Formats: sequence, structure tokens, C-alpha cells
Amino acid sequence: MGVLAAPTTLDVGSPVLNIAIFLVFVVVTLAIVLRASKSTKTAADYYAGGRSFSGPQNGFAIAGDYLSAASFLGIAGAIAVYGYDGFLYSIGFLVAWLVALLLVAELLRNTGRFTMADVLSFRLRQRPIRMAAALATLAVCFFYLIAQMAGAGGLVALLLGIEGQAGQYVVVAVVGLVMIAYVLIGGMKGTTYVQMVKAVLLIAGALVMTVWVLARYGFDLSAVLQAAVDTSASQGLEDAERLLGPGLQYGASTTTLVNFLSLSLALVLGTAGLPHVLMRFYTVPTGKEARRSVVWAIWLIGLFYLLTLVLGYGAAALVGREDILAAPGGVNSAAPLLAFQLGGTVLLGLIAAVAFATILAVVAGLAITAATSFAHDIYASVIKKGTVSPDGELKVARRTVVVIGVVAILGGMAAIGQNVAFLVALAFAVAASANLPTIVYSLFWRRFTTRGALWSMYGGLVSTIVLIASSPVVSGRVDPVTGASTSMIRDTSVDFSWFPLDNPGIVSIPLAFFLGWLGTVTSRPEADHEAKAAQMEVRALTGAGAEKAVDH
Repeated sequence: MGVLAAPTTLDVGSPVLNIAIFLVFVVVTLAIVLRASKSTKTAADYYAGGRSFSGPQNGFAIAGDYLSAASFLGIAGAIAVYGYDGFLYSIGFLVAWLVALLLVAELLRNTGRFTMADVLSFRLRQRPIRMAAALATLAVCFFYLIAQMAGAGGLVALLLGIEGQAGQYVVVAVVGLVMIAYVLIGGMKGTTYVQMVKAVLLIAGALVMTVWVLARYGFDLSAVLQAAVDTSASQGLEDAERLLGPGLQYGASTTTLVNFLSLSLALVLGTAGLPHVLMRFYTVPTGKEARRSVVWAIWLIGLFYLLTLVLGYGAAALVGREDILAAPGGVNSAAPLLAFQLGGTVLLGLIAAVAFATILAVVAGLAITAATSFAHDIYASVIKKGTVSPDGELKVARRTVVVIGVVAILGGMAAIGQNVAFLVALAFAVAASANLPTIVYSLFWRRFTTRGALWSMYGGLVSTIVLIASSPVVSGRVDPVTGASTSMIRDTSVDFSWFPLDNPGIVSIPLAFFLGWLGTVTSRPEADHEAKAAQMEVRALTGAGAEKAVDH
């Protein structure tokens, strides 16, 4: 089957139609958010949706929260360009849910109230633990947000024929403003409904494209894979058969192999420490519903990641890796370009609207998580020492949303052109290093102390950020063909990288676990730690007393 020429920024269909589809989605979802805002009156409503969602509803919302631009744009692009190695993102993201289900879902719901810090501070010193947990939450949300913003810039620039970084900057700013509106108006309840709608649209859109690709090749997956190899070979990829096996991205050297191991650790362990995912467990009424919601999420997310395999190789076959890399947004443009090849302007507009919905829903969830953490953990618990009224706390949360939106816009502008799946992997590394060790120790180690928690969180957080800042992700990486910088800092003369790996998980995650152990064995437990530990264990395993803690 012949390969059509990939659209350039000037012939991606009708920008007017694309804008119209975007506007329809924004108007519809804003209407949903406005309707939800009428029942958002208390802190529990704003932070946790009034704990009124069932397990299946929350499962769809978790899928909507989790299936971000990294899943739809980044993974499809990574598979199209790197083949088998790109699909490893899908495997890592999915396997991670087993860790979340087995280790944290029900236990967190039974012991927490609004945020991760509620669990971590239950039997430890409140103020320092809440401050550390809030800072870790803000760091994870920041890395996740810039990934979504970068994806938005490349996607909409492709659809509207916008060339140059200036136009993409404008797109990022508009996405940030719409996100701020969602969260300010609807809180968690409105955001949850938007995520549920988005999950249905995303999975349906990916399913339609998958069936369409398979139909092009007589529903023969082997034919799709062979076509991807043939097209890549015709566009200059040496030994294109490597698309079907490991090694194209991570097999070039020992460094890339270690980088793959580091990435895998971050992906598999990161989900159980993602604050915006953990916060979803507080929107259901019981621990049983939290467990049900994770089971639903696993099925939905697993289905979607199977579809990305066909979408990625389909894009390699019908569009071609070179044309994908040359498009605005680079590898993130694979899925939209595939939609254009399959169904022309209309399908491109619809799929792009789904991708746009994906970005908006995820950034809204991240924004409310970060705002909740600052207002509930830092402002109310640390600064005001528990004396602030619920209304005052909500006002601070809403103001924080605006600040977070501005920071996300600036970060997204700096990250334009990076693979969003890779950027999200950095957020997973922060979550797995700064959050997961302390969560595991708090839930399962009765001897765990405040010093251990602080050393683990701050050690994991600082080491991850320092290693990322010192890696080729930020400076010093140059494309050997074009000579252009592929790091966040575009100036090729700037190079302060000394850490060779792109993802620091292989160093920062074991370090955080070690620091948690070391801090604990070198300190004395709190005076009432036995009673508190016993109470937390009973509550985590049975849910006894959790509802009283939630209400009061």
C-alpha cells in the first residue's frame, strides 16, 4: 500500500474546522463544570468531590487522569520512531497499576482525608511531614504539567498551521488559562466529570483509529508491522527490522541500557506515588470502592495501551518516521498525522479535539492536586497551624490555582519539542523517589520515624531534581545530524551536564529508600508511636474509624 505524503504545517486540513471542534469541546465541558460547581460548597466538595463517586465512575476518572498526552501523543510517537523500545512505555505505565492496587489504593483511602500528607503525618510529627509532602507533590505536579503543556503546544500548532515557537507559546498560554477556569469553577467534582468524558472519548477515538489502520491491511497485524519496517527503510532508517525488536533506542551502549533500567524503575514504581492519582482515592465513599475503581482503571488503561501498539506502528507505516520527526511537535505529532492519513480533515479535527481534551482534563487534575496540597497542607496546617476556616482555606486554594497555572505555562514553553512521554517519566521518577518510599514505610513499618520520613522525602526529591538538572535532558545533548540542541536549553554552547542518564530513577529511588531506613534507625520513635501505629494499621486494613476522621 502506498504511503501518502505527510501534511505540513500549511495543509493539515481546515484550521477553522479544527478551532470549531476545539470550541465545541471547551463549551460543553465548561457547561459540565458549571453544573458541578452548584454542588461545590464545602472543602470536601472542592477537594474530594464530596466523596460521592462510585468505583466504576472513579475508575473512568482515574483512566482520564492517567491517560495523558504522554499516553496518546508521546507513546504513539515513541512507537512510530523507535518501535519496540517505544512500546516499553506502555508496558511500564500499565504494570505500575498493579503496584498501586496491591500496595496503596485501599490503605490510602482508609487512612487519608484529602491529600497524601494526611496519611504520612497520621503517626508522625504533623508540620514538618506536611511541608515535605506538599513540596514533593508540587514538584511532581510541575514536571507533569510542563509535559502536558508541551504536548498542547506542538499539537495545536500542527492543527492550526502555526510555525515557530512564538505561536506555540500562545497556544500553551491559552491551554493554561482554560485549565485555570476549569479548576476555579468546578473543583474536584467538575474536574472528575470532565475526566470521565475525556476517558470515553479518548478510548473510543483510539479504538476507531486502530480498527481503521487494521482494515487498511486486511486486519493483519503482521502486515502493519511489515509496512512500518518498509516505510522506515525507504526513509533512510538503517536495519529497519530493529523496529520490531529491542535496542533501537536503548541498545546502542551500556549507558542507554542502564537508562532503560532507570526508566523502567521510575515507570513501574512512580504511579503509586503520583499525588494526583492518589487523590482520586478520596473521591469514593469506602475503601472497597477505591479498590473497585483501580480494577476498572486497569482494564480501561490496559485496553488503551494495547491500542497504542497499532497506532504507533500504523503511524510508522502510513506517515513515516522522518515526516513525523519533521512535523511541529516532533514525535508528539504521530497520532494526529495518522488520523489525517486515515480520514482526512474531519478525523484529524476529531482526534485532535480528543487529544486536546486529554491535555485539558489532566492539567486540571494536576492543578487541583497542587492547589489542595498547598492550601490544606502548607497554608492551613503549617502556616496557620489548623486555625484557618474552611472558607479561608478554599480561597487560598483558588488563588494557588492561578499561580500554578502561570508556572505551568512558563514551564511548558521551555519544554516545547520534548517527547511528552519522556517528560512524564521524569515526574514518575520524582514520585517514586520522594513519595513512594515514605508511603510504603508509613503503611508497613511500625518503627518508622519522622526523621526517616523527612530524610526519605527530601533526599529523594533533591537528588532527583539535581540529577535531572545535571542530565542531558536540560543541557548538552546535540543531534548528531543537524547539530541542533535537543535539550531544554537550546543554546548548544551551554553544557553543564555531568550525570549521563536521562532518567535518574535507578539512583534516586534506592537512595530514598535507604535514607528512610537510615533516618529511622538513627532516631527514636515518637512517644506515642506504638499506639498510633496500631491505630493506623487497624484503620488501613479495615477502614474502622476512617469515616469519623474524614468528617471531623
